[in-house]
Amino acid sequence: MRTGVRAIGVGLLVVCAVVGFASAFALATAAADTGPAQATTDPPTTTEPPTTTEPPPAEPPPPEPPPSPRRPTIAPGVTIADLPVGGLLPHEASSFVRSEFTQPLVLRVGERTLRVSPGKLGARANVQKAVSRARFSRPEARVPLDVSVSRDRIARYVARLGRGSDRAPVDATMLLKGAGVRVLPGADGRKLQRGEARRMIRLALKTHQRGLSLPLVRVAPKVTERDLGTAIVILRDSNRLRLYKGAKLVKTFGVATGQASFPTPIGSFEIVLMQRNPWWYPPPSDWAAGQDPVPPGPGNPLGTRWMGISSPYVGIHGTPDAASIGYSASHGCIRMRISEAEWLFQRVDVGTPVFIVRK
Repeated sequence: MRTGVRAIGVGLLVVCAVVGFASAFALATAAADTGPAQATTDPPTTTEPPTTTEPPPAEPPPPEPPPSPRRPTIAPGVTIADLPVGGLLPHEASSFVRSEFTQPLVLRVGERTLRVSPGKLGARANVQKAVSRARFSRPEARVPLDVSVSRDRIARYVARLGRGSDRAPVDATMLLKGAGVRVLPGADGRKLQRGEARRMIRLALKTHQRGLSLPLVRVAPKVTERDLGTAIVILRDSNRLRLYKGAKLVKTFGVATGQASFPTPIGSFEIVLMQRNPWWYPPPSDWAAGQDPVPPGPGNPLGTRWMGISSPYVGIHGTPDAASIGYSASHGCIRMRISEAEWLFQRVDVGTPVFIVRK
C-alpha cells in the first residue's frame, strides 16, 4: 500500500511539471506575437524656467602657434651697404660682401687714375656683424656695414698722392732773344686739397663708394704777362742800351762800356741796388788803389743815379764825362748821360732784368 501511495505522488509531481512547462511556453509565444508590453507612466510635469541665468563659461583662448622654424636664407630684398643679399645663405652673403668690399678704390686726380685697395688704407669691414643682423631682418631691410679706417694710413697715402699731383706755378718772365727780349707767359700750378681728399676717402670707404674725383685747386703764378715790367738789354760792342716794356722796345740810349782791360761782363743780371745822389767808393782794384770816397756832387763819377747790377762792383750810372759816351771807356760799368740816367732810373726797379750781350 505504501508503494502505491508513493507511485501516485510521483505521478502527480510529473503532471504538475509538464503543465508548468506548457504554460510557460504558451506565455512566451504570446509575448513574441504582441510585441513588448506598453508601460503606463504618469504624464511628465513641466517646471518653470528660472528667472535669472548665469552666463556661459568663457571659452579658453586658442593655444599659441609653435614658433616658426628659423629661415635658412636671408629674407628677400635685404641689403648690406646697398649690396643685395636677400635669398642668400649666411656664408654666401659673407663671401659676397667681403668680395665687394675688397674691390679697389678708383681715384681720379687730374689726368691720372689710380687704384688702391681698402686694406692698404687700413679699412676693415665687420662683415660677420652685418650678416648676423641680416639673417633676422624683415624683408627689404637695409643693413649697414660697419667699417673702421686708419686715419694715419689715409693721411700718408694722400701726402704721397699730393707730391705726385702738385704742380708749381710758373711765373711769366722775359728772356734774351738775339739782341731783343722775348716774353714767356706764366702757367698756372695746381695743388691737391689734402684735408678734403682725406675726408672724401674716409667717407667713401665707410659708405662703400668705389669712385672718387679728388679736388685740385688752381695756383696762380705770382707774375703774369701783365705784371712784367721793364728789361734792359746792353749791346756791349755797339755801346747801346735798350729799354723794353715786356717785348716792346721803348727807347735806345748811347752808353760807354768797359775798356778792353776792364770789360763789362756778359750775361744775364738784374738790378739789385738803386741810389739817388750816391757816394763813390773805390772798388778793390788796382786802378782805384789809394783813392778816397767821393761824396755826392758835381765831381762824383757816378753822376746823380746809381743802378747796381748783380755783378760785383758793376752798375749803370750817370757820368760827368759825357764825351766818353759811345766808347769802351769805363772800368766795367755802363755810363750814361746824367739826364738820361735820371730818366731811366724812374722806369726801372730792383729786380729789373739786365741782359748784356757782345753785339
